[in-house]
Amino acid sequence: MTEHEHDEVSAHREQVGGMPLPEGTAERLTLLPESMREYAIFSLDVNGYVESWNSGAERVKGYRAEEITGRHFSVFYPPEQAESGYPSWELTQATEVGFFIDEGWRVRADGSRFWAHVVITAQRERDGTLRGFIKVTRDMTEAQDRLQRSSRRFTDLLDLTPVGIGLFDASERLLDANGALCDLLGYRRRDVYGLTGADLLHPDDRAGGLTPEGRGPNASVVGQRFPQRVLARADGRPVPCDVHSALSVQDDGSRFWLTSFQDVSERIRHTETLHHQATHDDLTGLLNRQGINELIGEMLDDAPDSMAVLFCDFDNFKRVNDSLGHEAGDELLMALARRLRSGLPEQCRAARLSGDEFLVLCSDVDAIGGLEELATWISEFLRTLVPVRGQLVQVSAAVGAARFDSSIMDGEDLLRFADAAMFRAKRQGAGQVALASPDLATSLGGQLRLEEELREAITNDGLSLYYQPMLARDGSVMAAEALVRWFHPERGLLTPDVILSVAEQGGLLRELDLRVLRTALRQAMSWPTSHGRPVDVAVNLASLLPDDPDFVDEVTEIVTKSGIDWHRVVLEVVETSLLDLPSRPRKGMVELTERGMRFAMDDFGTGYSSLARLKDLPIQIIKIDRRFISGVEDDSADLAITRAAVDIGRAMGRTCVAEGVETASQFRILGELGMDTYQGFLFSRPVPAAEFRDLLDSSPLPVPDER
Repeated sequence: MTEHEHDEVSAHREQVGGMPLPEGTAERLTLLPESMREYAIFSLDVNGYVESWNSGAERVKGYRAEEITGRHFSVFYPPEQAESGYPSWELTQATEVGFFIDEGWRVRADGSRFWAHVVITAQRERDGTLRGFIKVTRDMTEAQDRLQRSSRRFTDLLDLTPVGIGLFDASERLLDANGALCDLLGYRRRDVYGLTGADLLHPDDRAGGLTPEGRGPNASVVGQRFPQRVLARADGRPVPCDVHSALSVQDDGSRFWLTSFQDVSERIRHTETLHHQATHDDLTGLLNRQGINELIGEMLDDAPDSMAVLFCDFDNFKRVNDSLGHEAGDELLMALARRLRSGLPEQCRAARLSGDEFLVLCSDVDAIGGLEELATWISEFLRTLVPVRGQLVQVSAAVGAARFDSSIMDGEDLLRFADAAMFRAKRQGAGQVALASPDLATSLGGQLRLEEELREAITNDGLSLYYQPMLARDGSVMAAEALVRWFHPERGLLTPDVILSVAEQGGLLRELDLRVLRTALRQAMSWPTSHGRPVDVAVNLASLLPDDPDFVDEVTEIVTKSGIDWHRVVLEVVETSLLDLPSRPRKGMVELTERGMRFAMDDFGTGYSSLARLKDLPIQIIKIDRRFISGVEDDSADLAITRAAVDIGRAMGRTCVAEGVETASQFRILGELGMDTYQGFLFSRPVPAAEFRDLLDSSPLPVPDER
């Protein structure tokens, strides 16, 4: 074998879809290089454009590689076939069935025609995505060669295909199989002959025969797909496969089935992995919200009347985070998850909803003594000591329990009832238990009505914005924070703490953020300048956060539509929401800041890793929490923390804002510390939009005498 022939064989190997060829293919190609002179072997992309071209193709077709690469393969067909769309139809058949076999006239580069035998094989990625096609064209002009060598060549072509292929007679007896099918099933070639479709199927597969039934005797070529049949290897192990069958007719008129088998084990494992990731919590491995919804749906289909949900919220978990750090908090959560996973009754399944909130879903609460007994047991079960970072941490949880009642609730309501019961237990004290009751249903009904009313207010622009100014030392207004208000027809003016609580319970925080941001930017466009400079507008975000996949796009759209200068927009995010941002959301923040937008870290000092996050994140403003500002006059610790925050902000080039300034003494001390900006009742309460415009007209605002 010459070096050129060796390279050609290697090229053939590489051109068959980039997938491993069946065992023995290289040897077969080595023995038959000259006998394959009449074969054109080339690859097409998914749209039928030539991607690769071998020397046999040049001999058969008359095109050099540089002439044909990138052109559509329809140039090989007579004009009448090309115009009718027949070439594209062939690719469609190969895509649906896995391969396509044909005979007919084809055209060389010089315009001459020749009779060709064609095999087109679809090539797919492991996940099933179509990657392209391998096309093998044989010059069949010499009729005497056709009868003499067709059987041998057909076998050669089947063995070149990396997909398992078998030939079955009308009774589903295997007549022939290529090497890929033998490898797939773990048989030697001589051992597969005579096996039936039933012999190849695993006992778990009960979908009937391998080939389609009920086809008429006059059918010429028919295709059908049976997704994910389960075959049995020689050792009995199951092999899930995509199965395609095409009915054909031999020269003597007898029918046979040409059936392909594509191993989809890896695809199934990949799908199962993705589903597990989508339905389980990354930290604890317990079910997440999506997994909870799926499990509740399954329970509702089985025996809903005995189903119950217990909502567990651990007491003082934030204290662990604040004192020992975030990693210690994660360690505690994982320990609690292990305890739940290993210690619950078999009828129960644990899940993590968010943070330190866990759920226990029970499929048959009667089998374990009823709802009250189970809730009490879980409360005691979770009252334990957990070793964390060399310390024993006392743990307890408030437990709210609800049993499904089809007359008043659905699966989502069941979670709400358990959640409401948990809040009732939490108000009673650490480690307490509360059961959902009829009066709770009444209060929950009121909560649901309030949520619906808030949803309507958000949709129909029924909310108002108040603005609280942020001042420089001389009283000039530098910016204003937008604060939402809701004039409820029965409850009167509702403030952010109430609105946010209702929105959180009803899953409306994101819609609320978007509405407030749109409204604030639109209203800020009408503000007069303060001392000749535009006044910035700050919007606090509760749910529309940088880790949202659509964060950058939605913020960009709102800013663009409002027409406001990017440099006037400040987005405030509480410190605890910024702690765990991965790199991709951080890049989104950088993208927005490069356009001129600024980010403020709200409630600075209330988390546990502020310095690390302040260094890593593109934060331009830090707002020191009011609990420290309120103590600067008489609490040395608060004064020291505030001084340190100002010094850190100055060293890092950040602007420092003092929240909740209420006394002249606080204002004087903060000025001595070097505070940049001030916000609080000392200067102005939040005022409606119209009053805020009037306030800007009177800027600068009066500030206390510093003497």
